[in-house]
Amino acid sequence: MKSFGAIIIGDEILSGKRQDKHFARIADMLGARGLRLSWVEYLGDDRERLAATFKRTMAAGDVVFSCGGIGNTPDDHTRQAVAAALGVDLELHPQGFEELQVRFANEEITDKRKLLVTFPAGVQIIPNPFNRIPGFMANEHYFVPGFPQMAHPMIEWALDTFYRDEFRPVDDKIEQAFLLTGAMAYESALLDLMERIVAAYPTLRLFSLPSLVGKERKHLELGVEGAPLLVAQAMEEIRSEVERRGITWTWRA
Repeated sequence: MKSFGAIIIGDEILSGKRQDKHFARIADMLGARGLRLSWVEYLGDDRERLAATFKRTMAAGDVVFSCGGIGNTPDDHTRQAVAAALGVDLELHPQGFEELQVRFANEEITDKRKLLVTFPAGVQIIPNPFNRIPGFMANEHYFVPGFPQMAHPMIEWALDTFYRDEFRPVDDKIEQAFLLTGAMAYESALLDLMERIVAAYPTLRLFSLPSLVGKERKHLELGVEGAPLLVAQAMEEIRSEVERRGITWTWRA
């Protein structure tokens, strides 16, 4: 399976002036298709840092959705950063220009408007059903606007157009967990058990989430996600072992 990542761009998000509305929605869109978001990065409007990040993520081979910074204002740097990462120049995209002409029918297509579809050479466009101003894609990276009402349909289009072979039936995967309490219900005391479960069930995703009240441990949530039969087997092994160690457990609701 491919790994999916997200890059969310904007000084206004890092400063707290705006709340990110992309991370949770991208995770939901992937989850609805039986996929997972493997990582997310938040970056400011720094062209050199963006270029270095895109060069690194393109080399890694992940599918990446990048939200923000593709406009035509001076604080938008994504187009230039992608061009630098690819080692190409910016150019007016012919298909993008056709979309621009439809969007601004009977209006002048100014040089400033042309910047909206001036993309790194050789990329393909991503259709924008909201206002016809496209995004662009290269090396399984999909660059969309920062506005959620534009970005999210464009990301869904990319998923449904290029990654249907990656989709998994959602019903084929479940998640179960115990809430563990007691003197030995902490992660470092259970590392050997966790490592044993991971080795025995490599297709499952194991997770452990400690919960604190002040400085005191409340409980440890320990569970697995994956195929129902394997989840049931792994959870039975976990239950048997935590009981042997005198750890109290309840099912997580």
